[in-house]
Amino acid sequence: MNYWEQKVVLITGASSGIGRALSLRLGSLGATVGLVARNAEVLKEIETTIGLGKGRAIALPADVRDIERVRAITETLRATFGRIDVVIANAGIGGTTEGTRLDVEQIARVININVMGAANCAAAAIPEMLDRGSGHLVVISSLAAYRGLPKSGAYCASKAAVSVFFESLRLELQPKGIDVSIIHPGFIKTPLTADREAKMPFLMELEDAIDKIITAIERHRTSYAFPWQLAGIVRAGVIMPDFMYDWLARRNSFRE
Repeated sequence: MNYWEQKVVLITGASSGIGRALSLRLGSLGATVGLVARNAEVLKEIETTIGLGKGRAIALPADVRDIERVRAITETLRATFGRIDVVIANAGIGGTTEGTRLDVEQIARVININVMGAANCAAAAIPEMLDRGSGHLVVISSLAAYRGLPKSGAYCASKAAVSVFFESLRLELQPKGIDVSIIHPGFIKTPLTADREAKMPFLMELEDAIDKIITAIERHRTSYAFPWQLAGIVRAGVIMPDFMYDWLARRNSFRE
């Protein structure tokens, strides 16, 4: 039996990008996958594809900002398959934040989906995991969590917030049997990066990124940042003096 056989996994943002690729891959490995996103039609297509192979899937249309709906679909998944072993809070959006003309509605949308969406999933899953004494919470953050980037204020802030939030959860929940993994990817070829003209360093193929994410989850990594080249540069930026970081960052906007 491989790691994922008999595992029940809830994945948000499952209709496209990383979430879709993760869902299909885990389904092919024999997992039972709860597919969460707003696009019910696409979720049904993914459910059918997974069902034709080794895995099982159920489409659970929801907006992750709606805590009552998130609780309802979580209960549906548990009632159908008995439990939830792994929650992968992946749903997220990007978007450009122009510092010279801040759009507070756009900022709120990014924060609500990227941060509150992940928090809602955790809140819905944790009580039963505590009762069972086991479970695994995974959040897909970003290397953008480490420092601010030009024209990316809302996105960077959301990823920094979700990383620290789940780290705090880990400190409390790990002694109670619930593992927490924070994944910090760099640039990956997904719809989020498809329209950008700016060169994105160490841009990864989606399937290569999925390999790394799945391995990190299987190993119960508390935190995992990749690709290693870009992760090293970003970590160096954390300890740089502000004047040095500002000089470098102003010359590398990846939002063009």
